Amino acid sequence: MSRGTPTMKDAKLTLKANPHHQSVVSITPTVAVGADDLLIVGGPCTVENLGQMTTVAQCLVPHGIQALRGGVYKPRTSPYSFQGSGDAGLDILAQIRCHHRVPVVTEVMAIHQIESMLDRVDMLQVGSRNMQNFDLLKALGEIEKPVLLKRGLAATLEEFVMAAEYIVSHGNPGIVLCERGIRSFDNYTRNVLDLGAVVALKQITHLPVIVDPSHAAGKRELVPALAKAAIAAGADGLIVECHPVPDQSISDARQALSLDDMVALVEQLRPIAAAVGRRIPAATTHGAALAA
Repeated sequence: MSRGTPTMKDAKLTLKANPHHQSVVSITPTVAVGADDLLIVGGPCTVENLGQMTTVAQCLVPHGIQALRGGVYKPRTSPYSFQGSGDAGLDILAQIRCHHRVPVVTEVMAIHQIESMLDRVDMLQVGSRNMQNFDLLKALGEIEKPVLLKRGLAATLEEFVMAAEYIVSHGNPGIVLCERGIRSFDNYTRNVLDLGAVVALKQITHLPVIVDPSHAAGKRELVPALAKAAIAAGADGLIVECHPVPDQSISDARQALSLDDMVALVEQLRPIAAAVGRRIPAATTHGAALAA
């Protein structure tokens, strides 16, 4: 390899120091990922209105879903597609986290959006398209909120780990990696879920690794089986798209589960989690204390 070319050995802060080295990332004082409890995040692709998110919270929070997701800034292939509700959506997420005592996760697309999110959400997500937006990664390294880093749609594992290294090396150790599928020649599924990468990342790094079966599949009928396979393969959790009326979702309607199907999936995951020495919390009180 030529001089100056990065290698996995350059990931001095994200590689395992020993086989038992495993970091636990706290999202709130009562919700974490990387320990025995699996993290289950559910919610719609896009925050549409307060009524939608209230319905989501009321249905999911009592059933072991520890955090809610919802996009307010949406990176879309077409500039004419819905781009998200922006600051109004952040206000909705802030109300939901306060009233329902549940942490919320949303995607940050630009450095200037970070400050407005710090007091209103609990985890900032870096989407696949921004995995190598190095200025954004550096900026996220300077905050004290956990970051959910999604794998780029054609990123190697080395590129993925080095992207996490950017954030950690700038001072923020709270990184959660997310495998969301990689691009393939086959268009039957939206992407190809790389469960081998999940196993490899768990061996290579000490960071928690979760899986997004929704973006990998692109079809809701494939999501439950992929979610189960991910937990069996050793993932530390899942982030799954679901919606009160999936076919009416503003974006990614085809891959969204109904709320009832999301609850059913969590129950189906419990014996699989137990079989691999993990568990899914059953209580409704996990969001009782939120991060400042």
